[in-house]
This record gives sequence, C-alpha cells and structure tokens, in this order.
Amino acid sequence: MNKKSTHVVPNPKGGWKVKQSGSSRASNLFDTKQPAIDRARELSTRQHTELVIHNKDGKIKGKDSHGNDPYPPRG
Repeated sequence: MNKKSTHVVPNPKGGWKVKQSGSSRASNLFDTKQPAIDRARELSTRQHTELVIHNKDGKIKGKDSHGNDPYPPRG
C-alpha cells in the first residue's frame, strides 16, 4: 500500500502550497486555496495518493482518498 499523501498547506509567506509527504519543498505555490486544491487533486488522483487539505492554522480540514482506500468495498 502506498502511504504517501499530497497536502494543501498554508504558505508562511502568504498563499498556499502543494506538498508531497516526505518532501521538504513545495511542488506548487498558489495565491489562493482553491487552485492549490485543484492541482493537489490532479496529482493525488494520478499518483493514487491521499489528498489532505489543511486550514490556515495548519489543522486538517478534510481528506480524500484516490485509489488506496484502507478497506475494500463490500459487495
């Protein structure tokens, strides 16, 4: 199972950044949050990673899994 994730986090210098877990550098920088979320969703979908969206205070606002759900669907 791939444990990597793609994060949308506030940039201390202003705006928002998209970061991959385990990386010290941002892969993308944006002035506003929505374009950062859109780009992170594209990346996490393509890479089958979890998308983690943070608030301005750094706390996690929400998550979205893209292909690595912890439990298989029933049925």
